[in-house]
Amino acid sequence: MSREPIGRGPIRRGPSKRAASGRESTGLRTGRAARTGQYAALLAYLVFLAFPFVWLISTAFKPARELGSLHPTWIPEQPTLDNFRQAFDEQPLLQAAANSLLAAVGAAVIAVVIATPLAYVMARHRGRLATAATGWVVVSQAFPFVLVIIPLFLILKNLHLINTLWGLILVYVVWSLPFALWMLAGYVRAVPTELEEAAAVDGAGRVRTLVSVVAPLLAPGIVATALFAFITAWNEFFFALVLLKTPEKQTLPVVLTHFLGAEGVADLGPLAAAAFLATLPSLVLFAFIQRRITGGMTAGAVKN
Repeated sequence: MSREPIGRGPIRRGPSKRAASGRESTGLRTGRAARTGQYAALLAYLVFLAFPFVWLISTAFKPARELGSLHPTWIPEQPTLDNFRQAFDEQPLLQAAANSLLAAVGAAVIAVVIATPLAYVMARHRGRLATAATGWVVVSQAFPFVLVIIPLFLILKNLHLINTLWGLILVYVVWSLPFALWMLAGYVRAVPTELEEAAAVDGAGRVRTLVSVVAPLLAPGIVATALFAFITAWNEFFFALVLLKTPEKQTLPVVLTHFLGAEGVADLGPLAAAAFLATLPSLVLFAFIQRRITGGMTAGAVKN
């Protein structure tokens, strides 16, 4: 006489497999939809950023007849270089570009040289000094330019640095140093302290450890900080307008305002051409060193 198991029914695995498969397919569709939404948002953001630059290029190559047209076009129908010739004929763009380059490079180099050791101290040694430095970084970014320009002008006047590029470089260094310090401190904190401890066990001193172990790992951070300081100084307008008086000392952003007439009417073609040339150094510099910026912070940290 056969017995059947009591309280047990037939084992069915089909529906559970189908349910799991359905959940997986739903998760895949959700992930694809989220990824598609992210790509769409990124594309919209890129279009938003690229629109002014594309329109600037289009305007720079348009003749005067197309600039005054009631139906503007994206692509110039008759591209011309007359706007560039007129811009160089009307204003000393090369001299202004040289002044901006000297001020930007000088400010970037000095800011990085000062900020690198200070950032290491802030990141590795917790104390009152590091806390005070962090507070200075935060507070300094809250002050607008207008509040500091009068005392700054008086200080530079007593130092005989008004209407000099060295005075402007000093201002740019002081203004970009807090953010550069905060930025480099974050890179220093990302460097594992175990690497320094391992170097100390191997007999390396403090200076040797900083130069041979920490400094190579900070290369992306140093490059990014220098790029930030350079672009900030290259695009700065207010301090250069107030501190530089003679035309041969003025920087490129100040010279661009000379394309505006007495009644505020802009000479649109030459202004667009000059503005396009002014944006090229930043773009070329960023394109050249962007691999260093995006490189891994601890590349080469594995000991062979």
